[in-house]
Order: sequence, then structure tokens, then C-alpha cells
Amino acid sequence: MKNRTVASVLAIAALSFAASAFAQECKSRGDLDAMYCDDNGDMVADVPKDPKKLKNPNTIVFTYTPVEDPAVYEKIFKPFTDHLAQCTAKKVVFYQVQSNAAEIEAMRSGRLHVGGFSTGPTAFAVNIAGAVPFGIKGYEKDYQGYNLIVVVKASSPFQKLSDLKGKKVAHTAPSSNSGHMAPMALFPKEGLAPDKDYKILFSGKHDQSILGVGTGDYDAAAVASDVFHRMGTRGQIKESDYRIIYRSAKFPTSSFAYAHDLEPAFRDKMLKCFYDYRFTEEMKKAFDGADRFFPINYKEHWSVVRQVSEAGGEKFNREAYEKETKREEEAKKKK
Repeated sequence: MKNRTVASVLAIAALSFAASAFAQECKSRGDLDAMYCDDNGDMVADVPKDPKKLKNPNTIVFTYTPVEDPAVYEKIFKPFTDHLAQCTAKKVVFYQVQSNAAEIEAMRSGRLHVGGFSTGPTAFAVNIAGAVPFGIKGYEKDYQGYNLIVVVKASSPFQKLSDLKGKKVAHTAPSSNSGHMAPMALFPKEGLAPDKDYKILFSGKHDQSILGVGTGDYDAAAVASDVFHRMGTRGQIKESDYRIIYRSAKFPTSSFAYAHDLEPAFRDKMLKCFYDYRFTEEMKKAFDGADRFFPINYKEHWSVVRQVSEAGGEKFNREAYEKETKREEEAKKKK
């Protein structure tokens, strides 16, 4: 674990050096890192102007956000990755990532071409790794969303957020929207101030927070509603063993994003493969009935996430990313 932490810190230092060495001259950059430009104002990295920097990979590397066991999702996405391989006439491999930081660093370094990012880390992926969100799991007429919920044991005495003062409350990871940033912004209005009324305990993942409430390691946990319900559907938990004492407004669920430097003709072909695909019954069961990749764009559909971040005093810049990556590693060390 110590070696992994050192490796993470070294990777961050290397990325910082790369950012300064390859900073671009831009008319506009917005919140993007120095490696990227946003001259058209859509809040995501522009396609490189130099043709030599465009990528048309022989093997497409795909992944999905590590909110739960990555091996589970490799199996669930197998019918889709087979479809993507046939549709693009390229080899497709599923890359198992163990943390949000690892996924973001993989795209930034060019090792990851397309993948699903959790709601909060999507903004870091956009600004730090040049990710371009294009889809959300959804239905014919709308995209799939989720709520921040707070779960407690059904047998517990807790009925509202203010009852949790001085209790053991789990957050997931610093970069998580529902697992940390939304609670920081929304809980104070409900009479509960994180890090003041209780000490934040980072579990690492949504499923670990939920299971921790079940075992008594935590009195309550702030998690994504879709993860909670999926665990119930799979039989990992009995939802009746828990009680939801808080539910927020709807947030977009995990985004699917591609690397900004993909060759446009290849990129467009790949996107058509995504949009034309219809989920298998197993995928629909795993993703709460969603049956397709619903088209979205970052500027419009992630505005509510950015608003929550700003309200909570959080940013999605390099300084915040490096800070939260270190905090994520520290949370792992304590396990």
C-alpha cells in the first residue's frame, strides 16, 4: 500500500511537470488544465490542431467508474465491448481501475480512450484529463439520474440529518459528488455541518459505505441512490434492513467520456456505435432499467454538479485534484 501511495504521488508530480512542459497558447481555457484549450467555449478540451497529436488506436481501452467491484462491471459490459469491437473493427479491452484518480490519470496519460466516470470525478476528468462527456445511461426520452441519499440501519433511532451530530458518518471519496461534495454543500441547510457536527470518515466506495452501515462500522452513510438500489437488486443487501432519512434533488448519473485527442472520423464512428447500441437484459437489470447511452454535453448537463461544487467551496482544478488524490490514498492506507 505504501508503494502504491508513493507511485501515486510520483505520478501526480510527473503530470504537473508535463502540464508545464506542454502548456498550450489558447484564446480561452476556462477551468481546463494548461495542456488543453477551450477556444469554442463548450467547457471541454478542443481537438488538437496538430494532426500528429490525433489518435486512432488499434486497440480501444474502455473502463467504467470504480464505484463498486470493477470485475463485476467488466462482466456486465462484456456484450457491449464485444459490440464495440465488431462495430469499430478494432480490439476492445476493459481496463479495471481501482480508484477515481487512477481512471483520470489513465485518460490523461493516453492509456484510456473512453470510459464511464462517476458524477463528481467527471468534472476532474474534463479539466485534468481532457475527457469529453458524450452520454449517460438512459431511456428513449430522458437520461438516468440519481439522488444523494443518507442511509441508516432500519433499527436505528435516527430519523433526520440533525440526529447524526457526533455520530459516525461515512462519505465515500473526496471527489465523489453524492459521496462527499453534495453533502458538504447541502447538509448544512438541514442542520448538519460535515466536519463540524461530525468527523468525516472516508470509506473509499459507495458499496463499502453501505455495507459499513449494515455491519455497524458507521451510523449513517451518504451514498448514491442508484448504487444502493443495485446492491438490493443483486442481493448484496436487503433494502428493508436500511432506512433512508434524506434524499436530494436529481443529479445526472455517471457520464461516458472519450479522450479529446481521438481522430474525429474514428471518434464519430465510435460514438455512433455507442448511441445505436441497446442494452442487454442483464445490463438493464444492473442499471435500473436504462437501455441505452443517452446523448448529453458537459456544459449543460453538469451545470448542477458545478453549482453544488461552488456552493460547497470546492473546485475542479489541479490543486484540488492533487489534494483529493492524496486524501483518497490516505483513506486506502487506513483500511
